[in-house]
Amino acid sequence: MGQIQDLEQRISAAFARISAGVEAMASGGVAALVAEGEQRLVADLTAQLAEAQLQASQTEAYLEQQVDTLTRHLDAQGLDVQRLSGTVAQLREDLRRLREAAMQGVVDPGLINKVMMAELDALRITRIAEANEMTDILAALDPILQAEEARDHARA
Repeated sequence: MGQIQDLEQRISAAFARISAGVEAMASGGVAALVAEGEQRLVADLTAQLAEAQLQASQTEAYLEQQVDTLTRHLDAQGLDVQRLSGTVAQLREDLRRLREAAMQGVVDPGLINKVMMAELDALRITRIAEANEMTDILAALDPILQAEEARDHARA
C-alpha cells in the first residue's frame, strides 16, 4: 500500500506540474513562443531579402556593363559600316569613270590604281568589321565557356 500512495503522490505532482504549464502557456507563455517564432521568421525573411537585393544589384551592375559593352561594339560597327559605305560609294564612282574611259578607248593607269586602292580599302574595312564581330561573338561566349569549365571542374 505504501507504494500505491507513493505513486498517487507522484501522479498528483505530475498533474500539478502539467496544470501549471498549461496555465503558464495560457497566461503568456504561448504568446512568448509565438513572438519568438515571429521574430525568427522576420529575421530569416530580412536575411533573404538582403540576399535577394544583393543579387539584384549585382545582376543590374552586370547588365549595365553588358549594355555598355554592346553599345561600344555597336558604335564601332556603325563606324565600320559608315566607312565601308563611303569606300563603296567611291569605288562605284571610280568604276563608273573607268567604264566610261574604257568605252572611249582610253586606258588611265592612275584611275585603275585608284579603283584598286578603293577596292583594297573596302576589303580592309570589311576585314576589320568581321574581326570586330568575331570579338563580339567570343566575348558573348566567354561567360558560357567559363561556366561550363567550372561545372567540369566541379564534377572532377
